[in-house]
Amino acid sequence: MGSFLIQTGWIGLGGAIGSMLRFAAAGGAQRLIGAERMPVGTMFVNVVGCVAIGFLSVRMEGWTIGPHLRLALTVGVLGGFTTFSSFSLNTIQLLFERHFFLAAMNIVGSVVLCLAGCWLGFRIARALEAATI
Repeated sequence: MGSFLIQTGWIGLGGAIGSMLRFAAAGGAQRLIGAERMPVGTMFVNVVGCVAIGFLSVRMEGWTIGPHLRLALTVGVLGGFTTFSSFSLNTIQLLFERHFFLAAMNIVGSVVLCLAGCWLGFRIARALEAATI
């Protein structure tokens, strides 16, 4: 029971950090790009989060960190940072508002870019591994 509570605490701390980072990054990206209806801030954090989790999943293989910190980084920080539920809500709202093209662009863009981001994170981490061997 004690280990579960410790893990939960680390995940909760990571989740709080990730959520605050998501709020800042999504808002910043939305303002920077200036898209009025397209939820590019949400798409941005999902892509960045996918790159990060792809990268960390490879790089953490060689790290001598405990399972609590691994969970805090992946489930906590990146779970709080990525926003698939926000993506879903944004898409449904676009559909309800009859912005069908924007909804389709959000779906295709988010899925394709996030898969590509995860792949990119893997590739960067593997390249760094190869360079340090």
